[in-house]
Amino acid sequence: MDPILLGKGVTDDVAVTLLPKYGNRHGLVAGATGTGKTVTLMTLAEGFSRIGVPVFMADVKGDVAGLAVPGEGGEKLQARAAEIGVADWAPAASPVVFWDLYGKLGHPVRTTVSEMGPTLLGRILELNDTQSGVLDIVFKLADDRGLLLLDLDDLRALLNLVAEERKAISAEYGLVSPQSVAAIQRALLRLAQDGGERFFGEPALELADLMRVNHDGRGVIGILAADQLILKPRLYATFLLWLLSELFETLPEVGDLDKPKLAFIFDEAHLLFDDAPAALKQRIEQVVRLIRSKGVGVYFCSQFPDDVPDNILGQLGNRVQHALRAYTPRDQKAVKTAAQTFVPNPKLDVAAAISQLGTGEALVSTLQDKGVPSPVQQTRIAPPRCRMGAITESERMKVRAGSPVGTRYDTAVNRESAAELLAARVQAAAQDAPAAGKDPAEGGFGQKINEFLFGTRRRQGVVESVAKQTTRNVGGSIGRSVGSSIGESIAGKAGKKYGGQIGNQIVRGILGGIFGRR
Repeated sequence: MDPILLGKGVTDDVAVTLLPKYGNRHGLVAGATGTGKTVTLMTLAEGFSRIGVPVFMADVKGDVAGLAVPGEGGEKLQARAAEIGVADWAPAASPVVFWDLYGKLGHPVRTTVSEMGPTLLGRILELNDTQSGVLDIVFKLADDRGLLLLDLDDLRALLNLVAEERKAISAEYGLVSPQSVAAIQRALLRLAQDGGERFFGEPALELADLMRVNHDGRGVIGILAADQLILKPRLYATFLLWLLSELFETLPEVGDLDKPKLAFIFDEAHLLFDDAPAALKQRIEQVVRLIRSKGVGVYFCSQFPDDVPDNILGQLGNRVQHALRAYTPRDQKAVKTAAQTFVPNPKLDVAAAISQLGTGEALVSTLQDKGVPSPVQQTRIAPPRCRMGAITESERMKVRAGSPVGTRYDTAVNRESAAELLAARVQAAAQDAPAAGKDPAEGGFGQKINEFLFGTRRRQGVVESVAKQTTRNVGGSIGRSVGSSIGESIAGKAGKKYGGQIGNQIVRGILGGIFGRR
């Protein structure tokens, strides 16, 4: 299989390539703003696509979308392509599918709360250890009670349930405090305001739709619109980490292939590691180290190589370093670090070259035969065939109209899950409550007697005064006279004696029920 042409060496005048069989050994593209990193990423993505490798990448500034349309093919680009030795260079578009967490510039990307899991969700919500423990209990309770956690409404419903049954749940699963539940609810509110409400739900993203090959054998490039998402760095980083984890947990072991099954390009990589706890960094390192055997190559892109932790940096076999300007102590340290990560080239002063590289030039070292890194080469990067810039709204709509996934993800589905089931239970309990608490004497003959004695509810003041008087005279003349009156109404004049006794018993029963006497 032909290698991916990255460019041509400046000093040695040789082609600088990436061998497809080592494309799953991961890589790093670094450099200061404006030095050509985005163009390198586009050249890399085109190269993978042309050999049939699907690509997933983020479009932070909006210009990566240019992969979907042909370039202009001006004289300068033609001359640069000829100089580098790209014999078949011609303007061309790549097969592209647009994605967007917010559903505006591409197909909505969704996952369920259950698939995200409590660990990554806790990081999105910025929970402390105690609050994360409560979130673990919520997920466990949902599993035990057979309640689906699909969207944020489901999670809120479970939190309300935990608050209502706090004592019983604390006894069975561990202490749950009202403060922790309230903190999680506030964090969910912030996440919803950041757009997380759209991210959680169904239909959830199927990984197969990120690993497509079109009819002519080219890998489909999935482009995530991230110009707005990047403003929510924690959500951006956690989404891409979730996607990487899903690939790791879902794909089978395949070992070393002739080419990767997927190339995953992570732009603004420092957002993944900034303020990340040690346990999460360890998880990232584990995924990066082991996902190679699943046929996935991960390529980080950032300004400085030391944005990536050393344990992960050591796993990145393919390096492209654009210019760094050593204006500050941090810049000088970054230059030194970058120079030390390359295999030395006796013909090149790496530390000096990093500061002197022009736009479109980079220091490149890739894995060659037997996985040995090549000596670093100062390289002129090959121009991509696509447009190096943003596309228009009409061009985007045209690409979306021909999407291979159609409209499968464009309409949200809200099936019965935890929120609906718990709401139904509450409604059923509310309907049963009045029937269970209804006074058996209410209505009918009993109600008429009560109104005869104390009037209607509109005269509560009179009822209270009568009640007090009746309490003092419950065995006196009022009871006898009322009983006689009722007896007369029941039995008539002929049965006045027996009717009066019955009436007295009824009155004593009613008064005893009202005033608590037996």
